[in-house]
Amino acid sequence: MQLRAIEPQRLYQRVADQLAAMIQAGHWRADDRLPPERDLAATLNVSRPVVREAMVALELAGLVEVRSGSGCYVRRPQAGTQIGAVAGAEPAGPSPFELLEARRVIEGETAALAAATPTPTVLDALDAAIARMAADLDSGARDIGRDDDGDLTFHVAIARASGNATLENLVSQLWRGMRRPLFSLLSDRTRLPANARRALDQHRRIRAAIALGDPAAARTAMHDHIDDVARILMDDDAATGGGEGP
Repeated sequence: MQLRAIEPQRLYQRVADQLAAMIQAGHWRADDRLPPERDLAATLNVSRPVVREAMVALELAGLVEVRSGSGCYVRRPQAGTQIGAVAGAEPAGPSPFELLEARRVIEGETAALAAATPTPTVLDALDAAIARMAADLDSGARDIGRDDDGDLTFHVAIARASGNATLENLVSQLWRGMRRPLFSLLSDRTRLPANARRALDQHRRIRAAIALGDPAAARTAMHDHIDDVARILMDDDAATGGGEGP
C-alpha cells in the first residue's frame, strides 16, 4: 500500500460538503429554502464570502437553485442523477474572494511599479486595452475568457510594465482563476458584467495615475478598483440566493 498525497481542500468546499451531506441526509428536502448566508456564517463560524462561495459550489453541483428575490432552495433530484459530495465533483476553481485578495496585493504593486517609470509604449498599450474594452462593451462582445479581452489585456499590460516577468506570470495565473466556473457563476449571479462601464472608468483612473508617474496614486486606484469588484460580488440585492430574507 502506497502513501498518496493529500489534496488541500478550500474552506468553501468544506462548507459546501457539509451542507451537501445535510441535504443528502434529509435535513433539508426538495424545495426547502436554505437559511440566509448571515445565519449560516454565524453557525459555521466562517465569513459570509465563504458561505456565498459554498452556495455557488452547491449550485454548480446541481444540489440547489437560486430563485430570484426569494433565496436558495434545494433542487428536486433529476431522474437518473445521483447526488454526491461536492468535493468529488469537477473542481470549481479557487475561492473568488481569495483570488481578489491576491490580486489586490499583487496588482496594487504592479501598478505602482508601472507608474514609477511610465513610458509611451506602456501608455499606448493601456490605451489600446481600454479602447478594446470600450468597443467590446458597445458591441456586447466582452468576454474575459478571450485572450484578447480588453479587461484582461489591461491588467496584464500593467504587470508587464512592472518589468518583472514573474509578476506578469502571476497576474496571468490569477486571471485564469477568474475563468473558472465558481468565479464565472458568482459574477453572473451578482451582475458583475453589468458594472463593466464602471470598471472602465476605474481603468482610466489607473491609467491616469500611471501616466502622472505617481506610484501611490496608481496603487490606490488599483486597490479601489479591485475592492469595488469584491463589493459587487457581496451585493445582497443581486445575491446568489443567500440574501438576508426573513
